[in-house]
Amino acid sequence: MDYKDIKKLMDDMGNSKLEELEIEFPDGIKISMKKSEKREVIVEPHVIEAGAPMTVPVVKPQEEKGIVAVENKKEENYKIIKSPMVGTFYASSAPDKDPFVKVGDKIAKGQVVCIVEAMKLMNEIESEFDGEIVEICVKNEDVVEYGTPLFKVK
Repeated sequence: MDYKDIKKLMDDMGNSKLEELEIEFPDGIKISMKKSEKREVIVEPHVIEAGAPMTVPVVKPQEEKGIVAVENKKEENYKIIKSPMVGTFYASSAPDKDPFVKVGDKIAKGQVVCIVEAMKLMNEIESEFDGEIVEICVKNEDVVEYGTPLFKVK
């Protein structure tokens, strides 16, 4: 099962009314997902073909404390680049390199804007549209969940 298949499975799970899903493939890979009202996805450890155990960290949403919703007409004009997976956000390709994008940078559809590391794989995240970076919503090395806003673009 490759990354695109896993991402599709996560998307389908998030958009369905299913609360829990467990799949076991003939090659020994097991995928188990549960969601609650907070849309938490849990992937349990499984054994890869070589037989070495591999564990996946579970990221749980932090409790919201005293957040007041304020309607902002300007917010509606922003497009949001969201994380397509659970992992660690990196603004650049290496600690000593410049970030892929900064606030005020013009971006083009297909341009790499960051990296999200998931299960030791570095996944380049590309913009889905043209625009200008208005806000970077997460800090370097923050843990992000599926659907976490990464960038606001106008």
